[in-house]
Amino acid sequence: MSFLGRNSGTPSGGVNMDKIEMAITELDTVTDFFNRMVQSCHAKCISTRYAEADLNKGESVCIDRCVAKFNEVQKKVGEKLQSRGAANAAGGATGGFTSL
Repeated sequence: MSFLGRNSGTPSGGVNMDKIEMAITELDTVTDFFNRMVQSCHAKCISTRYAEADLNKGESVCIDRCVAKFNEVQKKVGEKLQSRGAANAAGGATGGFTSL
């Protein structure tokens, strides 16, 4: 079985366009997250005056911590959105958002 839905009951063996759109949206989301993380951690951890070709120990530790924090926050936000979506689906779509 293919991720994109080939040979999974679509007419004439075509590609499932809904799955392609979901994959594109997920790729856009991951790319946006990565670009924001790089920009933020670079601005926070790396001096604008490049004195060496490689990262020094302090910069490397800062980058590691910054990336770990970004990933942890992304995970928590994702879990919160999933629980909110499940609650909205279980309670019926009210058309509004609940508070965080």
